[in-house]
Amino acid sequence: MWEIFGLIAKPLGYLLTGIYSVVGNYGITLIIFTVIVRLCLFPLYVHQTKSSLRMAEVQPKIQALQKKYANDKEELNRRMMEFYKEEGVNPMKGCLPMLIQMPIMLGLFTLLRDPMSYLPEGHANMILAVHEQFFWISDLSQPDLWALPIMAGITTFLSFSATQAQNSMGAQANANQMAGMMKMMKYFFPVMIVWMGRSFPAGLTLYWFIGNICSIIQFQTLKLWKKRLERMKAEGKDVPLSGKGKGKKEK
Repeated sequence: MWEIFGLIAKPLGYLLTGIYSVVGNYGITLIIFTVIVRLCLFPLYVHQTKSSLRMAEVQPKIQALQKKYANDKEELNRRMMEFYKEEGVNPMKGCLPMLIQMPIMLGLFTLLRDPMSYLPEGHANMILAVHEQFFWISDLSQPDLWALPIMAGITTFLSFSATQAQNSMGAQANANQMAGMMKMMKYFFPVMIVWMGRSFPAGLTLYWFIGNICSIIQFQTLKLWKKRLERMKAEGKDVPLSGKGKGKKEK
């Protein structure tokens, strides 16, 4: 399993080495690295938001199908799949950024737990860099037992709350079934991050913390973009959403 993540860790090692050669501080290198990763993922978050807005548009039709085929689950599922295909929407697209981010995080974990195996040859300074002090953290290759994990847990809670708010823009199908699970995850996941952060290298926890900050900033940016689209729609202008609803004016 770790061999697979090692394939991801190798190019990450080159990227970290390149950034470190410019800034000369490993903690700042990790921050810049995180921002770069998040900027690369930002188009996916934009696409996710567009998909959520498109799902909100077709929600009345979804509810009509659910009511019409309430007693025939098999037919309902078939009709729903046909409907999603016709409208060009996919309720699973909201998971895409997380699915892409997880291999990156695991690759970074693989790199930080055994940097000598994945850093480019001839860069002995990076071997020492992973042990540098950063603010109160004496060694970024070792766990920070409390401060950074708690900060990561708090920002995970805020980021998860923001994600829930964004997803609420989309379809509310299965809302009753999912509400309890999402509420539990909202509180359980941050606690899990704190617990994991106390055993992971501080550099990895720092990556997660900065990543959450980026997620919150991205959410606020997309929130402003959403308000702009709603204003355009209210004014009867073309709304550039994904799917077959793209470019249509509200009548």
